[in-house]
Amino acid sequence: MQAWQVHELGEPGEVMRLADVEPPAPGEGQVLLRVRAANINFPDALMCRGQYQVRPPLPFTPGVEICGETEDGRRVLANPALPHGGFAEYTVADAAALLPAPDALDDAEAAALHIGYQTAWFALHRRARLEAGETLLVHAAAGGVGSAAVQLGKAAGATVIGVAGGADKAAVARDLGCDLVIDRREQDVVAAVKEATGGRGADVIYDPVGGEAYAQSAKVVAFEGRIVIVGFASGAIPSPGLNHALIKNYAILGLHWGLYNTKDPKLVRECHEQLTDLAARGAIKPLVSERVPLAGAADAVQRVADGVTTGRVTVLPSWENGATA
Repeated sequence: MQAWQVHELGEPGEVMRLADVEPPAPGEGQVLLRVRAANINFPDALMCRGQYQVRPPLPFTPGVEICGETEDGRRVLANPALPHGGFAEYTVADAAALLPAPDALDDAEAAALHIGYQTAWFALHRRARLEAGETLLVHAAAGGVGSAAVQLGKAAGATVIGVAGGADKAAVARDLGCDLVIDRREQDVVAAVKEATGGRGADVIYDPVGGEAYAQSAKVVAFEGRIVIVGFASGAIPSPGLNHALIKNYAILGLHWGLYNTKDPKLVRECHEQLTDLAARGAIKPLVSERVPLAGAADAVQRVADGVTTGRVTVLPSWENGATA
């Protein structure tokens, strides 16, 4: 089979190599899956660079999220068992963690549902306890995890303010359903949020960016507001002023979604059931901006790493002659 492999650490476009390898052999409790679609996540790029908290042994195949097919023909969502990632024709995954792919979504959309939407759902509902009528501020609203938070926020009855960088991304965020979009390249984010909320600020802030985005969040969080930290796509990890949180009476919440798979996997399944229902009702639908063949995976991962994509970019190993899955 064909699989992308990383033999040395560096930029994805430089260190990912397409190779002919033997299909992986399932270990105890694992199943072999044919990869129907593999979604690209920012951690794939971080793993190539050696900057992610999970560091698989070299050589490894990136790809942490797929829609796959079992040997008995079931269509499932899975997180591949590294070092055998999803940017390949076949992978392996823990049998107990497989989730049924929603019928309402095609392969590419289904592959993009799992990590991003689970992360957003746990952040907004489990950690921040978002309520209908509250104001939700989403940084990087046109990106993979941000777009999921926008849709889930609207589905929960919140007023959603999206922050995006540039006119094209602002247009995407607007199409996703944001009630207000702030172009951080052209507007003062702090001033725009305060004006939109009558000076009150945002009740819940979803931050996958860190750096300057966090600094802005601390200035616009409402009384008894909640800032949820889900990542540091900017590369800058902020140092929160806890005295400021005390004085303004707000909460800083961390979310590492992957921990729920080991600490309380039942919650992951319950979340998946809710996401499946929302997808069936048309309340959410992953924004897949690009579908690329397996041969284009390295370039696509590099584009995600460079922050020039919107929504989700999905790799289709069986894509032929422009067909989509």
